[in-house]
Amino acid sequence: MNLYQPQQPSVLGAPQEQIRRGGFSFQSFVDSSPVTKENPWMLLEKEIAPDIVPAFGDYNSVQWIMHLGLGKDLVVQNESGKEIKLRFAGLLQSSIFQSEVIISEENFLEHFPSVAGYSYILIDAPSAHVVYISSMLEDRLKDFGFDASSTHEKLAAFQVVENTYLSVFQTLGGLGLLLGTVGLGIVLIRNVIERRGELATLRAFGFRRSILTFMLLAENVFLILAGLSIGTLSALLAVAPHLTTGKAPVPWLSLAFTLLSVLIVGLIASAVSATAALRIPLLPALKAE
Repeated sequence: MNLYQPQQPSVLGAPQEQIRRGGFSFQSFVDSSPVTKENPWMLLEKEIAPDIVPAFGDYNSVQWIMHLGLGKDLVVQNESGKEIKLRFAGLLQSSIFQSEVIISEENFLEHFPSVAGYSYILIDAPSAHVVYISSMLEDRLKDFGFDASSTHEKLAAFQVVENTYLSVFQTLGGLGLLLGTVGLGIVLIRNVIERRGELATLRAFGFRRSILTFMLLAENVFLILAGLSIGTLSALLAVAPHLTTGKAPVPWLSLAFTLLSVLIVGLIASAVSATAALRIPLLPALKAE
């Protein structure tokens, strides 16, 4: 359903130096031989079929944007307009190539022979000199349109998109929580209204209004706390594998504030309903009972 799904993504040709060097983390790859495990980039030089080219892609982009996977084919057109299949032999994990598909330089020149030179360059620079090297290269090569960016900046730009999706889901979840909290208040109010006869009978037997109010609040607080405890325990069990990895911090403060808000709303609804129900005249309620 993605209207912006790329039909012809950018294709990069990895030279022999990059293939021999290896590097980057892989989510998965098709071959599990010792040579491949040592350097999965060797899969790019494997011959499959005349019109099938082994390729690498980022796992998230291939899985969720292209709706493909490991061993699946992406059909693109080469320079002459002929359709070729880029078969994903490996998927990179949270890489800087989330907008590109990588093939070997040999296959790239075979299908795109008119592309001369290199327009995508990886520079292994010391972290302490990244800013200086970037500014120097951009200044010296400005006539060629050279634009340098660090891998941290590139990954941060990709994370902005992911965080936007997470924010949307968080907003929808907050809306659902808000509706559920309002529903909780309505249920508590209706519960007290339906017990008007019982409350009027207790008042007729001498129970004071303050004692009945305390009893209703105690019942509702117990139900709210029991519901919050069951829901919190279920949620913790569901995300336990994520918590053990420690890859991302958990917003404990905001979660605690959310649960506290639900408790406060429930208490307010209980207090309002109890006060309103106990102010009803005794005689009509007893007659109805």
